[in-house]
Amino acid sequence: MEILWASERAVEAAPNAGRPHETGESYDGEVTTELLKSQDVDAVLAAGRRAGAEFVEIFAEDVERRSVNLDDRRIENLASSRDRGVGIRALVGDRIGFAHTSDLSIDALVDAVETAAAAAVGGTESAPGVPDPAVVVSGNVQPVEVRPAEVPAADKVALVRAADEAARAVDDAITQVSARYAETRRRIQIANSDGVRSGDDQTRTLFSVTAIATGDAGQQTGSETIGNSVGFELFDRNDVTQLATSAANRALTKVNARPAPSGTMPVVIGPGSGGVLFHEACGHGLEADLVRKGASAFAGRVGEQVASELVTIIDDGTMADEWGRFAVDDEGQPAAHNVLIENGVLKDYMWDGLRARAEGRPSSGNGRRQSYRHLPMVRMTNTYLAPGDQTPQEIIAGVDDGVYVARLGGGQVNTASGDFVFGMTEAYMIKDGKIDEPIREGQLIGNGPKVLQMIDAVGNDFEMGPPGTCGKDGQGVPVGDGVPTLRVTEMTIGGTSA
Repeated sequence: MEILWASERAVEAAPNAGRPHETGESYDGEVTTELLKSQDVDAVLAAGRRAGAEFVEIFAEDVERRSVNLDDRRIENLASSRDRGVGIRALVGDRIGFAHTSDLSIDALVDAVETAAAAAVGGTESAPGVPDPAVVVSGNVQPVEVRPAEVPAADKVALVRAADEAARAVDDAITQVSARYAETRRRIQIANSDGVRSGDDQTRTLFSVTAIATGDAGQQTGSETIGNSVGFELFDRNDVTQLATSAANRALTKVNARPAPSGTMPVVIGPGSGGVLFHEACGHGLEADLVRKGASAFAGRVGEQVASELVTIIDDGTMADEWGRFAVDDEGQPAAHNVLIENGVLKDYMWDGLRARAEGRPSSGNGRRQSYRHLPMVRMTNTYLAPGDQTPQEIIAGVDDGVYVARLGGGQVNTASGDFVFGMTEAYMIKDGKIDEPIREGQLIGNGPKVLQMIDAVGNDFEMGPPGTCGKDGQGVPVGDGVPTLRVTEMTIGGTSA
């Protein structure tokens, strides 16, 4: 598939388009996804077809962001911005032309679609056409109780200051605290020449706090983050002072921890944040674009037993309130609950519209893009391991000598082989079936497909982990992941102890 980027030929931005605006400028609070007039949409699609494109797609986006950052007792940044524009994709055979513009006038949009179509046509001839009758695709737009844009900035500043004070109050060893509040409202509108007309109105609110403790072992960091696809009601459901206290205690625990051991042993992964392991180690390998490229360890294995019978992995963009939740994806298809692996058997991959179109099958609602300036690709939403029926106590009791990972950090994975390395941000030794002393400076090293086969216990205590941003091919999108407590019979621990 050949992609011809034509965005540099698109019309220049209007004077005020994409310009950061003053705090207090906001939408009227109504849920609406119509950014372009229907007659303009029809005109642009028709212009693209007349220019020779077999398929034309319009993606309009309007994003408003606000954030407050505190570091070392000072408000370092109070920011507000707005960005809007349109990306246009044209398809001829396996050739793609793409253009984007921040000017939403009809003249600029027609210029952009003609530019994209010319790049895709590449000198070939195609009969002119007109858009097909509209097929409205809708989803359940997430309700928002309190629009964050309507909350005074002083209330948001008060949140980060309260977190700072709570973390410092835990112990004198807490020497530095940073806290961040962030909100996003993203409205999108999608239309294409297949007749799709849809849109979404997405609000996300996030709060994070990091505490640094200083002791004999040097400085250690503890962090906590909450984030949901909800409004300012997030703080009716969560207490930022409790969040800060937890971050401070985690930092103090690590100060008093001994270095992690090295070697191969049983590993128990706690609920919530361990989901990042499945996101990275096997989730990307189940994305259809990587499968088609042969860059996945799961290519050609649909119907095979690829994991323990205890393993069911789901990607679900419909999960209420979760970070990766939306009504429709960035190609206008409804979010879906997709079972990828069921009782260890690979059932299907994740699909965007382009890959699904080539295979003559429906999209799974996994077409996502960072912004109107980017082409959509196959991306995860909320990816998780379904719960089992054992208690966490039973799972831990089955280990004589191993490691309990309460929190996983960032890592790296080779999607073709499944090999991965992840940092352990909070971990403990297991001795005689009980959680023992804390450890630090350790990594989990393994292979995704092999780990799936070696899961011998899955708990009944499922939790979603903290909100995340997934990076792929230079694009970042919001995602969620989660797991219950689980046990892997054997993994390699990369520690620093002798």
